[in-house]
Amino acid sequence: MTKNDLIELVARKAHLTKKAAMEAVETFLNEIQRALVKGDKVILSGFGTFKVDQRAKKKMFLRGKEEEVASHRTPNFRPGKTLKRAIRK
Repeated sequence: MTKNDLIELVARKAHLTKKAAMEAVETFLNEIQRALVKGDKVILSGFGTFKVDQRAKKKMFLRGKEEEVASHRTPNFRPGKTLKRAIRK
């Protein structure tokens, strides 16, 4: 499913115009991104949790030589129990 597919689905199920559905989906995604950039967790009960993890610096063997990868933040998603059960069915 693409973002455009999601927008069309929201428009149809919520009886919204495509433009209104696009604004709703964009706002939802932007607010998740804004919270993660701030370092906050986003908990969607029954669906899962988005959070940011801090990765430590490490050394890797790349392109025939050893290179150091700097520490960095990376987004992480942990599915909730309801989502896990739905997928297992």
